[in-house]
Formats: sequence, structure tokens, C-alpha cells
Amino acid sequence: MTAELFWEKHYRARRSWGGRANPLLVEVATPLSPGAALDLGCGAGGDAIWLARHGWQVTAVDVSPTAVEQVRAHGLPITAEQHDLAVSFPAGAFDLISAQYFQTPLPLDRAQVLRTAAHALRPGGLLLVVDHGSIAPWSWNQDPGTHFPTPAEVAAEMALDPRQWPVVRADRPQRRATGPGGRTATVTDNVLLIRRALA
Repeated sequence: MTAELFWEKHYRARRSWGGRANPLLVEVATPLSPGAALDLGCGAGGDAIWLARHGWQVTAVDVSPTAVEQVRAHGLPITAEQHDLAVSFPAGAFDLISAQYFQTPLPLDRAQVLRTAAHALRPGGLLLVVDHGSIAPWSWNQDPGTHFPTPAEVAAEMALDPRQWPVVRADRPQRRATGPGGRTATVTDNVLLIRRALA
């Protein structure tokens, strides 16, 4: 199954869910001066919508046409584009790039996509990578043997020059999350925040 078909099926089944911004994006972006932002794997668009409403110029991308259509349907000034990030990457330079739960059961050179994202940052820009660090009851992956790469492992896979892209945050906070149908669970997030050096 292709990435487009897999995620199209996922988002067609969840058209009414996903309108909230991810809390770690809100935490990181709130103190920043708005600029150009890129939302990788935007899904239903909660993050892109929040950023646009807070003054950011947002480009939102997803492999699923349904996800892209959902973002456009809000009528906000968001550039929503369909991309299979294994093949193409949006043009431009960005002050903030967000990759929230950019994980897939399908083959993907994720480290290469994140390296490309790091190179698309403007000097001083931030790349925020938030991954699942645990399995929620509503996760598509219910394999208890799943290994969730730590922030340090993700950074190592990206193989960036730390003088040009220093890590400014790498931790694994827990939070109470709400999923479809109002179900709640304590989940762990793996958080990596990288800044592009000014010079």
C-alpha cells in the first residue's frame, strides 16, 4: 500500500477529529515572533490553523488529499499542499518547522526528510520534532514491542553538524491526552528541538 492510500484511508475515517493544536507546538511557538511556518504531515490541520490564527504565514503539507482539503476548507490564509515527503518537499525558507507525530508504519527515510527540513530553516529558525513515546488506546499501532526512538536517537539519525544545528531541547514529557470519543490516557512525547545557527 502506498503512503497516500494508507493515510487517505486514515483521514477519510476521521473527518470530524483532529481540530486541536498539539500542546507542545503551542508551548514552543507562543513566545516566538510570528514568521513563516511549515507544518509537516499536517493531518486535519489543528496546528496549521492555530499558527495562522496567531499571525504565522503557514505552509501545511500532507500526503493525504483529504487532509489537505480539510485544511483548505477552513478558509484561512494557509498554503496547503499535497506532498509525499519521500519524493518532494515544499519550497521556501522557514522560521519554524513542525513535525508532530511524523511517524508511519510504511517505509520512509524519515531522517532524510528531517535533514531536508533542517536545511530549509532560516538562520535562527527552529525545527520541532514531537514523536510518540508510548502507545495510546486509540493509536493505529498497538504493538507492545514497538521501539520509540528517543530524541537523542532521532538527532543522531539526522547527522546534522551540531555547530550549525544545535539541539536546544531533548526530553520525554508526559501529559494527559484526549483521543477520539473523548477517551483519555497518559502518554509520553519524545521532543527534539533544533535551532539553525545565526551564522
